[in-house]
Amino acid sequence: MNGELEAQYEVFRDLLDANTPAEAVKKLQILGLGDDQIDALRELHEQRALDIRELEEPRAVVRDNRETWYTGPREGDNAWPALKRLQEEAGWPEKAVQDLDDASTRIVSLLRHPKEREFSTRGLVVGHVQSGKTTSFTSVMAKAADRGYKLFIVLSGIHNGLRRQTQARLVRQLVHPNPTRWSQLTGLDGDFVPVANAKSFFGGSNRTHVLCVMKKNAPVLRKFAAWLESAADYLKDAPALIIDDEADQATVNSPTINPLIRRILDTLPKSAYVGYTATPFANVLIDPSADDLYPKDFVVSLPKPEGHFGTEVLFGRYALDGEDPADLDDGYDMIRTVPVEDVADVRPSSRADVEGFTPVITPTLERALRYFWLSTAARRVRGTGNPHSTMLVHTSVNTQVHNSFRRPLEQVRDMLRDRLGEPVVRDELRALWDEETARVPAEEFGSKKVPFDELLPELTDVLDDCRIIMDNSTSEDRLDYENGDVVAVAVGGNTLSRGLTLEGLSVSYFVRAASAYDTLLQMGRWFGFRHGYEDLPRIWMTDELRNWFRHVATVEAEIRRDIDVYLREDETPLTFAVRIRTHPSLRVTAAAKMGSAVTAHVSYTGSRVQTHFFRTDAEWLLENQRAATGLLDRASSAATRVDARPERGRYVFRDVPHEHVLRFLGEYRFHPRSHDGDPQLISEYIRRRVDAGSLGRWNVAVVGTPVTNTEQDHTFTSGVTVGLVTRARIKAPSEPDLVDIKTLMSRPDAAVDLHDVPSGATERQIMNERSRQLPDTGLLVLYPIDKDSSPPEHRKDSRAPLAADEHVIGVALVFPRTGGEDAGAVDTVIWDGRYISADLSGVQLEEEDLTLVDPGDAA
Repeated sequence: MNGELEAQYEVFRDLLDANTPAEAVKKLQILGLGDDQIDALRELHEQRALDIRELEEPRAVVRDNRETWYTGPREGDNAWPALKRLQEEAGWPEKAVQDLDDASTRIVSLLRHPKEREFSTRGLVVGHVQSGKTTSFTSVMAKAADRGYKLFIVLSGIHNGLRRQTQARLVRQLVHPNPTRWSQLTGLDGDFVPVANAKSFFGGSNRTHVLCVMKKNAPVLRKFAAWLESAADYLKDAPALIIDDEADQATVNSPTINPLIRRILDTLPKSAYVGYTATPFANVLIDPSADDLYPKDFVVSLPKPEGHFGTEVLFGRYALDGEDPADLDDGYDMIRTVPVEDVADVRPSSRADVEGFTPVITPTLERALRYFWLSTAARRVRGTGNPHSTMLVHTSVNTQVHNSFRRPLEQVRDMLRDRLGEPVVRDELRALWDEETARVPAEEFGSKKVPFDELLPELTDVLDDCRIIMDNSTSEDRLDYENGDVVAVAVGGNTLSRGLTLEGLSVSYFVRAASAYDTLLQMGRWFGFRHGYEDLPRIWMTDELRNWFRHVATVEAEIRRDIDVYLREDETPLTFAVRIRTHPSLRVTAAAKMGSAVTAHVSYTGSRVQTHFFRTDAEWLLENQRAATGLLDRASSAATRVDARPERGRYVFRDVPHEHVLRFLGEYRFHPRSHDGDPQLISEYIRRRVDAGSLGRWNVAVVGTPVTNTEQDHTFTSGVTVGLVTRARIKAPSEPDLVDIKTLMSRPDAAVDLHDVPSGATERQIMNERSRQLPDTGLLVLYPIDKDSSPPEHRKDSRAPLAADEHVIGVALVFPRTGGEDAGAVDTVIWDGRYISADLSGVQLEEEDLTLVDPGDAA
């Protein structure tokens, strides 16, 4: 860009700050610029705006392709440069600062220009639990302030602790660097209280930004709404940004909070409402046709920051359609099992048992406590990372139960401190430390193990410094990280279960009952960053909870992938509905928040379905063996050709009529936990595709290992014998007779019936080749799994022997992508009880020609 054009563009940007784009162009004409010069400036501005829209991250689904007025920070800004300096001084890596800059620029670009006469924006930003959402919306607020937004309202959860924490962050990062530019309606010590003469905050002579941080509390919001209404005549020049932190909590379908938020928005002629949450299940189920807070204008999915400990990192997840399960791992080996029989010792069985409840310090709880103190001592030896060290004990929502833990925990702490000099105690601690550090080697995270003899001298001081804190609505204890380094075992419930950051959290003991995805995730305070002690976090929980978190990790990944898919397909928030996978034992969110949800449709096109949950009892397993034998008996007679490769443990029966596959699906018993394996839905899908001229023929394959002529062989039927395959189960069964192998089918197996596919072909390449070679043929693969399957040495920390009564028959189905016009109608979809989504049927779209599938038509 030449110097003259650059100077003119800075003038144009100045004009854009104070005017709408159309008004800015008129003023350029008044300044004497010719049409060619103005066109050059507009072209440059459009290119800058396009660069922002096409940022790789964050992903965004946006309503309309409206012009972007905001093209990033510029010279003369105050709030953002000050915030950026704070991040740099805090040691943020350059890339992390740039990612924050890019993401906040993208979000601000989706707001409306503050000089527009009226606007009402609704957006949603989806982050990750404990991943820096506060820093994100603080950056958005800073950039919006630099461009002329006047009023900033932050709705910060429902507890005083989170509100105070948020107020402190915003004051430190926005107000203190530019104190003369901000007016505060709330402070650290109290929520909003009406102040006299509201008009004075918004009149022309007051050029400060107005900051208000409130809980989502009905009396507080009611007072604020009335106070705001008293200044209604002055609000036309007060563009407002409302940040709803934890936007799925107390906002969606709340009979008191929701109308009050909308009353505040209705009072403001210029408002942008942006919800922030890591658990968007409720938000994407709002009725978009109603006068509500559905994110009709944009949904932004923030990328997972580097080094973030999220659900998938800790618990692993299952493969999504089109993914190769072999590419996924089981998560870090940081989860420890709390036996089911221990739960009654740390949590009352019913409300009637709360009175007089005294917890028992079980062996697993004592082990968790000891490990916490050891890891804290090790962190002191390292001298890096967060100086605070916290352990979370969360067993119940009841405050009486919390308070009952104080004395038992203090006794464990004091007894260990008094006995540290005893050789037997030191030997126990050394064994615990060596075992844990061997299971999660520090070298995997670029650190070195702290030897026990080096941390031992620190242990006495750690125990002396450790406080036992009851953090709940009835206690006066609070985790205060602002007055020196903290070592604490925090016992709590709801006050510690959402939004609030537990600084330096390294150990969690969690057996709290939960009934919904969002509740479960938000209670996971262990998610976040663990700089300097990435190898040390540990979580003690029941096996059932561990499996639930794995399921929710899969749901999270699916939601984010849906957003990515709709982005590529140019959908908008009013033409797509994020599907949310359901679970037989968990609600997606509170029942009141799902009132507008409908059962979503699903298609198997281009997907792989495979069994990874199995029962272990002989009767169930033998029935599946008989179903497989029956299928192969029929396939051997009906197939047009059989490719037999026993030396490789492979058989392929080609062109088997679909009726034989449907019969098998009716005979084979899928486990109820098999999320994808619903034989009725699969069969219905096959029948519809057959009616459309596809999937009439199937290739049926057997994948085993080479024949050994030993007990390691399995004979399906006459002439079909292969060696057994090994599939160890994941540790942590949720039921005594249930195993989860997680991965059944490897990527090459999906090409077992294809010709000339390179051995290293990717999932996409295999599916493309299937579309070319067998566009209308399905593939069903049978696996004989050794009932005694043992894990390989390198996976013994996360896997265990299968231990089934009989050999297990695994099943995988590979569906080709839907063909073009020759394949008939559009791809077949079926209504699937495994997913729910928002109901878009009531949305009125202008100038759109959409075909909606009616549930009644699809039944």
